[in-house]
Amino acid sequence: ATKKISKVEAKEAKVVKSIDDLRQELAAKQKELLDAKQGHKRGELVNPRILGVTRKQIARIHTAIRVAMINEAKESK
Repeated sequence: ATKKISKVEAKEAKVVKSIDDLRQELAAKQKELLDAKQGHKRGELVNPRILGVTRKQIARIHTAIRVAMINEAKESK
């Protein structure tokens, strides 16, 4: 049984957001993560996996902002 190794390709954005929209979403997710961490310390957080999920969402938003900035720089040249 051989495993088929496939190259992971970047997913195309279904909805293109502006950099400002992404930054607002980033701020909201960071606040959500902070609240979840505080709730976890107090023992109020029902599902602690939300911490990792939110961190990954923040990383995805950072990546989307970076890609948008690179594309914007390419278009202005």
